[in-house]
Amino acid sequence: MKQTIQLGTLSAGNIGITFLFQWYVLVQLGPGIETDALFASMTVPQLVLMVISGSLMHVLVPLLAGEEQDRLRHDVWGFLALVGGLFGIISVILFVAAPWWIPLTVPGFSEAGKALTIDLTRIQLIGMIFTAINGVQWAAYHARQKFVWAEFTQILAGAIAFAILVWALPRFGVFAAAWISAIRLVIQTLLLSSGMGKPTRPNLQSPALKQAWQRIKPLLLGNAYYKTDPLVDRFLLSTASSGSLSLYYLAQQIYGAATQVINKAIAAPLVPILSKYYKVGDKVGFRRAYLRKLVQVTVITIAILLTVGIFGQALLEFLIGHGNVTTDNVVELWWIMLWLGGAFVCGTAGQISSTTFYACGDTTTPTRMSILTFTAYIPCKVVAYNYWGVMGLSISTSIYILINLTLQIYLLEKKQVLWADQLSK
Repeated sequence: MKQTIQLGTLSAGNIGITFLFQWYVLVQLGPGIETDALFASMTVPQLVLMVISGSLMHVLVPLLAGEEQDRLRHDVWGFLALVGGLFGIISVILFVAAPWWIPLTVPGFSEAGKALTIDLTRIQLIGMIFTAINGVQWAAYHARQKFVWAEFTQILAGAIAFAILVWALPRFGVFAAAWISAIRLVIQTLLLSSGMGKPTRPNLQSPALKQAWQRIKPLLLGNAYYKTDPLVDRFLLSTASSGSLSLYYLAQQIYGAATQVINKAIAAPLVPILSKYYKVGDKVGFRRAYLRKLVQVTVITIAILLTVGIFGQALLEFLIGHGNVTTDNVVELWWIMLWLGGAFVCGTAGQISSTTFYACGDTTTPTRMSILTFTAYIPCKVVAYNYWGVMGLSISTSIYILINLTLQIYLLEKKQVLWADQLSK
């Protein structure tokens, strides 16, 4: 319980600084083409990171948990070299090709808006390399169950970045926000490097690297497909009225902040625990730990959603209803958050169910399921947006994630029954 409170507090502090960063940008510049371009510029770098870096986190933590320190250090430096090199190559390719692919992601923007998005995206691609490296560093800390320093580095880097932003944004505009976002990631990489141990020469023939590749292949293939959801959102919202993309993104970020706090405090510490239960064959302890956290997360997120419904508009007016943000902007943001409420509750609970699969080394089952549901979801989402606009986009997203959660729980129950049968033989 003490660790949960510590991690929740640190994660909340980090989220608070991140929100403060985005709040300051939105209030200073106002919802419009500059903020739309800034948030759109984050889409593809974040997509690549979700596909590769997120997959690494799910694979590396269960794989490294419980290993001897010396072996863990060698494996981590091997992963660090490979991931850093891979993302460096990806960033260069995307940077050079930016004038061709970026206009395709925001077809509704004006020519000036597309040109601004290209420039801002190129800056974000620099930061993407360090975010990928951070993913490996985080996996090393989590595998050792050393969560506190990893969380604190985010707060420290965020505080430094925000201080620079307050000085730079009025002088250099939206470009300052993009550059400082990248600098923040560099600072965090340097702070996390203290826990990596003495550097070692990468061993590309390491059994851990081979096993990680076997586990990560289905995640990479699946994530490369169904993690394109934010890209579809930005594509559709580029045709909406100016500022709608910014408000939709902000709603996702607010819920994402709450989800991240819960994940860091509850879901992340659960992974190495479940991995150890699975490795020793303790099916009772495994099931008890998983269900307890699933219920805990569901209760917390429903309480947050009720708070948004009752007090959300007043809170948003107090938090962001300043500067160039109008009352109509606040009301629109509140409605978007209500429509996305189902996605928040079910998506956060889905983190528990999906990481439970990953703790067993099973990356194939949730990936195949998500590919099937995403294939059916995309045309439904496009139709919903064409008929009902942002409301249709938001509600269809909530329904999709509810279906995903239901199927994940069903498949997880089946998996545990099969596991119990195998252990009894």
